[in-house]
Amino acid sequence: MPKLIIDGISCDFQQGETILDVAQKANIDIPSLCFMKKYPPSTSCMVCIVKARDRIVPSCATKAEDGMVVESETSEIHEARRTALELLLSDHVGDCISPCNSICPAEMNIPLMIRQIISNDLRGAIATVKRDIPIPAILGRICPAPCEKGCRRGDYDDPVSICLLKRYVADVDLLSESQYLPNCLTSNSKKVAIIGGGPAGLSSAYFLMKKGYNCTIFDDHEKLGGALRYKVPDDRLPKYVVDMEIETIIKLGLEFKPNTKIDIETQVESLLSKFDAVVIATGQTDDSFIKGLAIDRQSMQSKIKGLFVAGNAVGRKANMAVRSVADGKVVANSIDQYLSDLPVIGIRKAFTTRIGKLSDSEMKIFAKNASQDQRYEPSGIGGKTVRLCPEDNLGFSDEEAVLESLRCLHCDCRKADSCKLRIYSDIYNANPNRYRGERRQFEQQNQHDIVIYESGKCISCGLCIKIASSAKEPLGLTFIGRGFNVRVGVPFNQTIEKGLQKVARECVESCPTGALAFKEKG
Repeated sequence: MPKLIIDGISCDFQQGETILDVAQKANIDIPSLCFMKKYPPSTSCMVCIVKARDRIVPSCATKAEDGMVVESETSEIHEARRTALELLLSDHVGDCISPCNSICPAEMNIPLMIRQIISNDLRGAIATVKRDIPIPAILGRICPAPCEKGCRRGDYDDPVSICLLKRYVADVDLLSESQYLPNCLTSNSKKVAIIGGGPAGLSSAYFLMKKGYNCTIFDDHEKLGGALRYKVPDDRLPKYVVDMEIETIIKLGLEFKPNTKIDIETQVESLLSKFDAVVIATGQTDDSFIKGLAIDRQSMQSKIKGLFVAGNAVGRKANMAVRSVADGKVVANSIDQYLSDLPVIGIRKAFTTRIGKLSDSEMKIFAKNASQDQRYEPSGIGGKTVRLCPEDNLGFSDEEAVLESLRCLHCDCRKADSCKLRIYSDIYNANPNRYRGERRQFEQQNQHDIVIYESGKCISCGLCIKIASSAKEPLGLTFIGRGFNVRVGVPFNQTIEKGLQKVARECVESCPTGALAFKEKG
């Protein structure tokens, strides 16, 4: 049987197979965007290039030859793939994540939560919220809502009431018979001490326990909560709400040592001898011992081995609980990396593209599929209002929460986690602005029952055209335009609903970007 070598690995192949065929059979990952088995290669994306016979060639269309030596992972090939990706990104019009999501310190998936509220999937909504925020009922009452400042709806009329919707989801869960508790990994027997029971300490414990660590919080007060309990007035945050939400964290296995004041300067070394890691989450302090720790703001790791700092203890002037909660998630990741003998980097930022400022005409495209109602405020009218206790301030009713959710423009990408263009751009460290010129207009077709089509995300791979043609769609899809401006569209200027009557799902699943996506996904 003939053989070739890919990156030093000898591979058998059959006559007629391409280099990409051989690599896939051998579990060698060569990236590709425009190729799909069953259909002839289009060689349009040029991301699958390799070097063979001293030439750079597309692996999806180059036949394997006996004795061929293929290079796929050299710096030359990586640079060429990066350039190919950057050329595709130069014409890309789409947000990987919504502006509200990107501006939220905790990076919560807000559009997904809102879609789950609309579909009455409140169990799914609280799971979405608590993936990033362990105390949403508390934050839903006191957070200054930076996410709403990023909400695109605010450029149209008023931003969506994101903070109140988060509170609504959390309150419904706290009032339920079976409160949501995240799945936690089996205990790994490693112990972490946390000094301070405020938002940063509670968040650190929550995310660490999810990862299987045993956590003990030391606090000089009788109860957990820190500034949330002892500084925020009752009319803003009833203590009953604090008690209920903290109890959900305690249920994960948290150990609490109340009325225990830890002198950081003199007792940290002792704690480090008893615990595998220590987190300082004491809130704002002028302690010179903490400015002197040389804290890495990316990982929250200090210069002392095993010691981490979270929340306002790092010297932050802005007193935002949501930022302290976000720090807790970073610290948990960093400690997990540290105790797993991995590089301690905290949470790596994923590759992201952004549309930027919308024109009036583009805003109308976003807004036409959303409710045109004005921003809803809790009124107590039109259904049962969700309140955790009588002294609590007014929250949304079920009806109001849905009506307010319907105002969301859903400007996130439904395929952000599975988009191959994003995945490979991240892997190859592509710069989306390297070849960026004047961007073209945002377009969206939303008429289909299950599919959204955004041509600005299309890389003209032609897979959907081939699938529709093979299925003998009455209209199907075709390339429209010429040269750099060519786009996939429906013939005779018809809508995506008319073009994809049979194979919409298959086309979405095959699309390498978020150009074709399911409406309900997120």
